[in-house]
Amino acid sequence: MLETDYLIIGSGAVGMAFADVLLTETEATMIIVDRYQKPGGHWNVAYPFVTLHQPSAFYGVSSTELSKGIKDQVGLNKGLHGLASGAEVSAYFDDVMRHKLLPSGRVQYFPLCNYTGNGQFESILTGDTYEVKVNKKTVDATYLKTSVPSTHTPNFSIAPEVQFMPLNDLPKIPKAPKGFVVIGGGKTGIDACLWLLEHQVKPDKITWIVSRDAWLLDRKNTQPTEEFFENTIGGQAAQFEALAQAESIPDLFDRLEKSGVLLRIDTTVKPKMFHGATISQLELEELRRIKNIVRMGRVQKIEKDQIVLDQGSIDTHPDIIHVDCSASAISNFAIKPIFEEKLITPQTVRSYQPVFSAAFIAHIEATYEEDKKKNQICAVVPLPNHDTDWIKMLAIFMTNQYNWGQDKELRKWLYNNRLDGFSKMMKDAAKDDEEKQAIIQRLRNSVMPAMMKLQQFMTELA
Repeated sequence: MLETDYLIIGSGAVGMAFADVLLTETEATMIIVDRYQKPGGHWNVAYPFVTLHQPSAFYGVSSTELSKGIKDQVGLNKGLHGLASGAEVSAYFDDVMRHKLLPSGRVQYFPLCNYTGNGQFESILTGDTYEVKVNKKTVDATYLKTSVPSTHTPNFSIAPEVQFMPLNDLPKIPKAPKGFVVIGGGKTGIDACLWLLEHQVKPDKITWIVSRDAWLLDRKNTQPTEEFFENTIGGQAAQFEALAQAESIPDLFDRLEKSGVLLRIDTTVKPKMFHGATISQLELEELRRIKNIVRMGRVQKIEKDQIVLDQGSIDTHPDIIHVDCSASAISNFAIKPIFEEKLITPQTVRSYQPVFSAAFIAHIEATYEEDKKKNQICAVVPLPNHDTDWIKMLAIFMTNQYNWGQDKELRKWLYNNRLDGFSKMMKDAAKDDEEKQAIIQRLRNSVMPAMMKLQQFMTELA
């Protein structure tokens, strides 16, 4: 029988970020179990041209930098901080495991193993079974269930004559097809469309099936360095001002768009979805070149010569390639307590940042004793799906931020943690920099009115 303090299920980004903080801040031993051959979770099966959609500075584990600290000089992210490729992220997590976690002598790693519950797991290769005595807690770092196209089973039927593939296979196409149909309006669908356009596919050769248009975030407002202070902190101030001044929920989204907090691809279509995806202005311009956008609900089936949707059908052809981008990045929206006796279930405690959240939760586990107190500090910020989910998400995020700000030690930890970023940017703003201080004052002046308006809107949505 094996023995450990913490049994961590999953060596994806969440599991790695959690283990890294425990390693740094405690003397605990850990066993990490994962079904893939290398750490990194879904990055092991991601499409070859995938990148992060937020700056690399906010990703990875707390102790080890992923970002190279450079801005892109070419491409659709030009002028903004670099976005690590899937290959870079995969290599990064492998490096952290081999050169940080394992050499400590306090971490054991069991790849290619399926966890079967109750402290037991089984080797996929040998069939050997293992039992673990867990002295402290089990950490379920797989709860959010990230889904990717290559392992996703479509929920519609596909005729045998149809050319159908996940976007992982786009670079393997042997000859030019008659056209492309991209199925899915989320970040994966966006990536597929941008990749096709980048490789000189004419916009009129692309049909994009979008069941729900999405609100998007301007990536310029997520930049981690001082030169983008006006965008990053100014964007937060604009967000709170829009809330404070909004007269209704529709008015709120109009104000958020007018102030540059939210973007949409087609300004004539009101989005019904919000997943927190970021996009650059250059990417937005490219996507607007695609005019063949089908808004007839979800795909029901793809036949040899037609695609049947909820609200009608469109023509297709066996020589057209159909690209599956219908997988939802996060497939588990159910919320449960993070700390439950012998179980820790990492979830988001800050909007858009599951990796930071995992590191923060590990710090709370290392610092506080009672589960009740830990759960109060780590209120789960719900993952957004519908457009109005933005309201509840922000309300809980703001409550968490306020509570953390009342704790001197937590403020210090946030300031020093590289995955946080914004706390340091705020605190380091020079007192004699009138422009930066004016932005900070705008933010502070609007926080309380914004919080009151959030409560009003949440009541209306209930």
